[in-house]
Amino acid sequence: MTTSLILASKSPFRAQLLKNAGLTFGTENADIDERAVEAPLYRSGATPEDVAIVLAEAKALAVSEKHPDAIIIGCDQTLSLGDEIFHKPADLEEAGKNLLKLSGKTHQLNSGIVLVKNGETIWRHVAIAYMTMRPLQPEFIGRYLGRIGDNALSSVGAYQVEGEGIQLFEKIKGDYFTIIGLPLLPLLQKLREESLIDG
Repeated sequence: MTTSLILASKSPFRAQLLKNAGLTFGTENADIDERAVEAPLYRSGATPEDVAIVLAEAKALAVSEKHPDAIIIGCDQTLSLGDEIFHKPADLEEAGKNLLKLSGKTHQLNSGIVLVKNGETIWRHVAIAYMTMRPLQPEFIGRYLGRIGDNALSSVGAYQVEGEGIQLFEKIKGDYFTIIGLPLLPLLQKLREESLIDG
């Protein structure tokens, strides 16, 4: 259990999940162009789940080049409503439009996670959460975005369920870790199987 773990993410929320679980790990942001990675996937008809895994893998592989002997945890998340995939909104106007599209409907959060060592992927997993938004009035959306400000731009759905974003929902099916973007229980199980954490 001496192999080092590195989380290929700058997300403080994902890092906190691993820290809370008692893991010892480093963090390093993966320098990849996510839109460039996604473009051929959309043209080939890849599912939102596929896109999440490929992005997670691209991040982990990029960090693995610098740390070949470490186990790299790569993760990424897509939000899909039917066939449409949402990205982080560029501004509050786009955030408002996205929330109107999601209002009263059930969307998916697809959380992909991979483990990479020496440039080789040793494990892939996708977990899905189903998020049912209550019907939202445009006036409420405006007030909500006014309160949370630029925090709306840091997530694909313009919400954080660990904050005021929880008020947007009437039903959630899926675990908290999947919603945050790091499926923790399957990850811990795999790390135990690989004798990377105490089992």
